[in-house]
Amino acid sequence: MTKPKDPAISAAIPNDDGLMDLHHSMLRVRLVEEKLLQVFADGKIPGFIHVSIGQEAVATGVCSCLTPADTIFTTHRGHGHTLAKGMELKPFMAEIFGRANGACHGNSGSMHVASAEAGVGGANGIVGAGLPISLGSAFGTAFKGEDSVTVVFFGDGASNQGTFHESLNLAALWNLPLVFVCENNGWAQFSAQKAYMKIDSIARRADGYGMPGVLVDGDDVLKVRDGMRQALARARAGDGPTLLECKTYRWFGHYAGDPQKYRPAANVEQARTVDCIANFEKFLIEQGLAGRQQLDDVDARLRVEIDEAIAYAEASPAAPKGQYLNDVYA
Repeated sequence: MTKPKDPAISAAIPNDDGLMDLHHSMLRVRLVEEKLLQVFADGKIPGFIHVSIGQEAVATGVCSCLTPADTIFTTHRGHGHTLAKGMELKPFMAEIFGRANGACHGNSGSMHVASAEAGVGGANGIVGAGLPISLGSAFGTAFKGEDSVTVVFFGDGASNQGTFHESLNLAALWNLPLVFVCENNGWAQFSAQKAYMKIDSIARRADGYGMPGVLVDGDDVLKVRDGMRQALARARAGDGPTLLECKTYRWFGHYAGDPQKYRPAANVEQARTVDCIANFEKFLIEQGLAGRQQLDDVDARLRVEIDEAIAYAEASPAAPKGQYLNDVYA
């Protein structure tokens, strides 16, 4: 997969620019998903899970720019987006386990976690279906004169759906406060990007709809954040939507347990040589902004927090079967 030029971590960042928060967020997502893979393998989680390990810089770089009033719509691979947006870990974990005190009372599970408090609008089971839904959110805030912005995450495969083109066209026509974030990991489920798309950059498609298309290195959290800040500034100023493409690498298969027979072993090995967290930790140490022990302490505290959330979920009551129609309008 072709990456943007200059993949090195950005330099010359002020010491007080939230860098440790970025590290904490990325590491939190990574450790949570590594733990989820373990408990899923033990048969403790119902359904399927899809992890975003290796892609943490995208979720963190984007969501670090947002306020609680901003809304995101995520995908089936949405744990990272949800946690980076600020969702509390215990109700998140209880939801993954299908418990009654989960964020959605155990109804949503891994693929559909939502939280009104955290500004997480949730996901759905259809590729690219979050795109038109995000139009409604962005239109609503613009109609009410609010300053909030909507962000919709989607993968490279979704950019071939009709909903992608229709949504970009309408968002541009209506000048909506919306940021389209393409998390391009090079794989649409089981198909490599070159197998279903002639161009190598999805950001180029923005030209056809009269909006900026911005390509950033999705493995550099600072470059993702810089691109997102510019897109948000446009949206909040009333200048309309932006398509932000973040090129990154998918370390694991489409779903937990995917044998990845469709993927060359060399491709998997290459993906794992690019570690957004290890690179950022190296940057923090080299710049004198953190020491190895300090970073290890963050790791240790997060592991305790995650273990406590797992214990909370396992001790919580299962979601009763009769509640599934409670939140259905018709």
